[in-house]
Amino acid sequence: MALPETWDTLQLQTHADGVLQVTLNRSDVGNAINTRMGQELLDLWLSLTDDPQGLRCVMLTGAGPKIFCAGGDLKERNGMTRAQWTHQHEIFERQYWALVDLPLPVIAVVNGHAYGGGLELVLCCDFIYASTRARFALPEVTLGIMPGMGGTQNLPRALGERRAKELIMTGQSFTAEQALTWGLVNQVIEPEQLHNEALRTAQTLARNAPLSVRQIKKSIRYGGQMELRTAYRFEVEAYNQLVDTEDRREGVLAFNEKRAPQFKGR
Repeated sequence: MALPETWDTLQLQTHADGVLQVTLNRSDVGNAINTRMGQELLDLWLSLTDDPQGLRCVMLTGAGPKIFCAGGDLKERNGMTRAQWTHQHEIFERQYWALVDLPLPVIAVVNGHAYGGGLELVLCCDFIYASTRARFALPEVTLGIMPGMGGTQNLPRALGERRAKELIMTGQSFTAEQALTWGLVNQVIEPEQLHNEALRTAQTLARNAPLSVRQIKKSIRYGGQMELRTAYRFEVEAYNQLVDTEDRREGVLAFNEKRAPQFKGR
């Protein structure tokens, strides 16, 4: 499955070392997720899962300096019938789960506020680098709904149950510094340095053995849902898949030859 050449709601840019930057590109409406964006994100994640096309890491950010993603597009949703709402939500569901299942590592580069579905999108990523200006919230309770894209599951796993209940039930926002203190984000960075710092990490990941990165992501994700001894066995099975790869042989050879390895994902 090849990547589409044109996008209505996304902007794609490829950096050195196989890093793909994906920008939510609806800055005039706070990069809110409408049906079209949901479908395009779904198509993108499925395409990259089917064939990464030499890409090794994804950076996900929002257009503009103030908002990463304001969540679902409430203007589009205004007046929707139940059937229309449910159909749209099914697209969103598939998009979020496809992101979670994406074999490539994904870094959320949170350039501004991430509210509602925007925060849920962030929570599906592997790393979170946030601007000092960023704020986060799951305010669905103030709209008569609740998080429906993993928020009630991913936030407690990141912050603990009591903190997550407080934030989700009140709908209150919190700062990037609070998110860092609570362990939600990896780094909080000044806005003018955010992109370069995230790109530096993405390129570091991209230079590592891609099959190893993939197996690590899989082991952490699925192993975390298992009883510990079963998780140990799952990790060993993931490890064993790497023993007979070209990259494993190249890594050991490069170490002994005192040079940088050239990994090919094979």
